[in-house]
Amino acid sequence: MAEPTRFEAGMATRRSVLGNAHVDAATARKTPFDDDFQTFITEGAWGSVWSRPGLTQRERSMITIALLAALGHDEEVAMHVRATINTGCSPDDIKEALLHVAVYAGVPAANRAFRIAREELAKRETGQ
Repeated sequence: MAEPTRFEAGMATRRSVLGNAHVDAATARKTPFDDDFQTFITEGAWGSVWSRPGLTQRERSMITIALLAALGHDEEVAMHVRATINTGCSPDDIKEALLHVAVYAGVPAANRAFRIAREELAKRETGQ
């Protein structure tokens, strides 16, 4: 059997982390304008970085949430907090990552990210 392409590996990892519903919705929204960008994300982020050995998906989730929070990418923070249900990253793991954000990227960035994480985790608990 042939080795999967970087795109195929990336799509499998993307689906395992974000879930089929999210990836299917993103794929359905794809247009000729952003098709190359979506391929780049799938191959680069998911097929190259997230698919590498060495770190677990749980560890990658923590790193990703911290980086996105530090950079103020709120929608992406929310998406990756939702994805933790698939990666094994616990609410306590998220809390620890965001405490690092407070020290190294600033309290305002962590404050915003804590709010987002709290909201997403509450939705999970209520089944929303």
